[in-house]
Amino acid sequence: MPSCVLAYSGGLDTSVILGWLQDEGYDVHAVYVDLGQPCEDRKAIMQKATDNGAVSSRLIDAREELCRDFAFPVLQWQAKYEGIYLLGTSIARPLISKVCLQVAREVGAVAYAHGATGKGNDQCRFQLAAEALDPNVKIIAPWRIEEFRNRFPGRTEMIDYCDVKKIPVKASIEKPYSSDENCLHISYEAGKLEEVEVNGLEIVDFGMGVSPQEAPDKVEEVTIGFESGVPVSIDGKAKSPLEMVEGLNEIAGRNGVGRIDIVENRFVGMKSRGVYESPGMTALYAAHLSLEQLTLDRDLVHLRDQLAPVVAEMVYYGFWYVPKMDALLAFIKEAQQPVTGEVTLGLYKGNVMIHSRTSPNSLYDAEIASMEGGGSYDQTDAEGFLRIMGLPSRVAGTVQPREY
Repeated sequence: MPSCVLAYSGGLDTSVILGWLQDEGYDVHAVYVDLGQPCEDRKAIMQKATDNGAVSSRLIDAREELCRDFAFPVLQWQAKYEGIYLLGTSIARPLISKVCLQVAREVGAVAYAHGATGKGNDQCRFQLAAEALDPNVKIIAPWRIEEFRNRFPGRTEMIDYCDVKKIPVKASIEKPYSSDENCLHISYEAGKLEEVEVNGLEIVDFGMGVSPQEAPDKVEEVTIGFESGVPVSIDGKAKSPLEMVEGLNEIAGRNGVGRIDIVENRFVGMKSRGVYESPGMTALYAAHLSLEQLTLDRDLVHLRDQLAPVVAEMVYYGFWYVPKMDALLAFIKEAQQPVTGEVTLGLYKGNVMIHSRTSPNSLYDAEIASMEGGGSYDQTDAEGFLRIMGLPSRVAGTVQPREY
């Protein structure tokens, strides 16, 4: 029988897909990629896959890799999709594909299956990443297969299938939205949130922190250390990438930081409404940008700012394993070399304020910048500078006078 690797969560959808793949004649290897999903009994999930016919079931902890090799390079770019979304779900999908294909290579599987729908972005991210890593891999996306959709038009049919197959599924309370979580953030969409006129921040039962209204009535300070643009410490204590994210999730989360509501443009063309919370990453973005203001020169920052939306779009669409991204990641690694130092943030009821920033590589010179008399900046130099800068405008104004 041909073998297949399934990106497996243990929920209703992937439990049904596990059984359906066997019905279709596949030996199935279930892979649970741990990216910091809500507390679950991981061993029970793996045992469930084995009990229900998986040839093997594997749990692979990729949390550290997610933060170190995916989220932090995107942070260095200050990449935000459509100016606001920190890409917490988007950046995790190429890593899931990578891990699943590593298992596929090990076990000799010819196919890679996932449970993403045919209307969303995740199908793009999974498939574009997988085909870039293994151009010959067969992608099985059941929700894009008409036969599968006809067989399972709704939850009732899926639950009935699990009953017949003796696949245990928990009876879940229907929420007015769906959610997806990893250590970087939680996304909420669909259901009641599809009604854009309703207040999404009131509908969602957030899982990573309190609301700004419920946050403490005093400012909490936290100091974040960076080395070459990479977050490395909290309040002077060295942390791993995962510890940085988890620690700041807790600190920023209890201060109501990191909630957004956005109507975004999906890769497949439609608009969708999403509510996201990313407390730790929101704090990191603010601290990192503040340190860059000290340590990077103007032209480099402006070039980075021109390219950051390109990087965000590529991550959002799923173009991670492509030559263009390789080049962009190499560029930002070099550009970030001076971004070393510490930033102290003040967190207060959803707000992130810069309290102080220091760097051994600071380009800021108070004597030059001072508005007081004296200093090392000769203001008469500006006369010649402005005459040169204004030359094209003076010529154009002479030849083609403007009305005023």
